[in-house]
Amino acid sequence: MNRTRWMATAAAAAVAALALAGCSGGSGSDSDSKSTSAPTLDPDKKVTITFLEAMASGSLKTELEKITKEFEEDNPNITVELQAQPDYNTLKTKIDAAVSAGNAPTIAQVYGEWAAAYADAQVLEPLTAYAADNPSATDGLYKGIKNSLYIDKTLYMWPFNASAVAMFYNPEMLKAAGQDVPTTWSEFAKVAKAVSKDGVVALPMDPGSSSGPAGGTTVFELIAEAYGTPVFADDGTPQLDSKAAVKALNYLVDLKKAGALQTGTNYPGETALGAEKGAFDISTTTSVYYDQEAVGDKFEMGIAPVPGADDGTRINQINGTNVAMFSGATDDQKAAAWKYMQFLTEAETQSEWAQATGYLPVNPATLKLDDMKDYIEKNPYVTFASEDLADSSALPPYAWVQDGLGDLGAALQSALAGNATPEEALKSAQEKAEKAMAADQ
Repeated sequence: MNRTRWMATAAAAAVAALALAGCSGGSGSDSDSKSTSAPTLDPDKKVTITFLEAMASGSLKTELEKITKEFEEDNPNITVELQAQPDYNTLKTKIDAAVSAGNAPTIAQVYGEWAAAYADAQVLEPLTAYAADNPSATDGLYKGIKNSLYIDKTLYMWPFNASAVAMFYNPEMLKAAGQDVPTTWSEFAKVAKAVSKDGVVALPMDPGSSSGPAGGTTVFELIAEAYGTPVFADDGTPQLDSKAAVKALNYLVDLKKAGALQTGTNYPGETALGAEKGAFDISTTTSVYYDQEAVGDKFEMGIAPVPGADDGTRINQINGTNVAMFSGATDDQKAAAWKYMQFLTEAETQSEWAQATGYLPVNPATLKLDDMKDYIEKNPYVTFASEDLADSSALPPYAWVQDGLGDLGAALQSALAGNATPEEALKSAQEKAEKAMAADQ
């Protein structure tokens, strides 16, 4: 089961290796660039489309094969050839090689920054005209999901596997310390300090490093945004040393000095939660399987919304990938691929997909289905996590954003180790991020 977007950092950095023109993408909610019309497919004509993806193991593989077979049964003239890759790094390498050889797949699973590079190289098919023929499909998506599909205000992607951030915790530890589940970051600090005793450190996390971000980097991003400024503006401009960012890093440093935060690698929050040495693990909702596996039957794990701003504003982040269509496909392949892409986001398909994989539905209609209601009754976190997709956003789709997150991870590591002040560490990260942005533009 693929877990989080920080696992694909090396693949994201490989954008430059394709020798494509520099990214010039940006996200938006309205399209002002429209193709004349979308191609149509004769229902009696046989066509095969290829889908390069990374759902290569476990329930991800079996469920994607299952729903794809269902699609083919409903559309006997369309064959979907799944080309699973073992990980996102390999997937990116395969896509790059295929594009360079002029043999791109019909569609592929992509991160936003990959899509931006391909769009800039003019090898992606704009989906504006396709969506115009079926506006209800786009309008039915959560607002945050919909907004994450655009590059330079043109629709280039379609949702696939989405997740948000949640807080996994040990209720028994909170109860023993006389604490309630925190709903804001101020409350979280109070609770974290109260439960950090007798060998327990409330929040073990991986801050990331220069080689790439990790779960702790996302925690920092959420706190900085809760304080008023996201680490990257919508146009990709780095804001790593803003007042909000400095305040957020001071917050984490204070927790560490109080013995309520501990740094580590390889999902330390999950490990500590399972060993009853940590009270919280803040991670994406796709981690629920792993956290539950670590906890076992030691206690009944709690899952709550990630803390928000002091004024009650919920702050979250959309993780996961989308699907993009390549312009080299034939018109018949494009029409067939768009039909398959829409099928992937239909409420019934999303219900199957979410229940089998742990990803979140990308449209609210899914939550109204009877089988999904039964699933939510056993997994109530799905409701609040899915609703967070409405107002959350994904990281801006620029290659330098991923570079900047690596610089940010190094800054967090340095400040939390006491090797630099938060101001110094973030200033250095900002300077590096600005250089990366200038080099990519």
